Amino acid sequence: MKPLIFLLFFYLAINSNAQNKPVSDTLAVNSIDGILTEMLNIISGEEGKKRDWEAFKNLFLPTATFTVFSNDKNYDIPIQTANLEDFIESMKDVYYDRGFEEYELGKVVEEYNGLASVFQSFYGKDSEGTEERGINSYHLINHKGRWWIANMVWTFESEDYKIPEKYLQKN
Repeated sequence: MKPLIFLLFFYLAINSNAQNKPVSDTLAVNSIDGILTEMLNIISGEEGKKRDWEAFKNLFLPTATFTVFSNDKNYDIPIQTANLEDFIESMKDVYYDRGFEEYELGKVVEEYNGLASVFQSFYGKDSEGTEERGINSYHLINHKGRWWIANMVWTFESEDYKIPEKYLQKN
């Protein structure tokens, strides 16, 4: 019985909010590359760039989660998780308003029957000149002819944890 309740909840979550929202760029959600590129384009920008948070929301399931993880012993809180609204609020910060850039270095995509798992290596630079690389891990679903990001987990490269070469390769 529990799996049926979960499936009903999942179906309602997808259909109640996400399917009725306009999609800013239909081409972006038609492919895994397109939706991930659009996500990075929205969060990146020079100083003063206004981000289109409605377009951002249209890339994700309403129940999406965002988790940052670090094995670095210098972090007081090695795991932090936010829902979609809280993640967007965290991006409305002076830190990001001064400019923030993130782009893909490479990725590995595994796909089966409308499900996809992606390891995407990234490079990021903030307005203070801090540069970092890391891995974004996405789970996506293809529903009603388009892709949705179900969740995102990311971590940063460190001296102890270098990005494996296979994740730095372009498709």
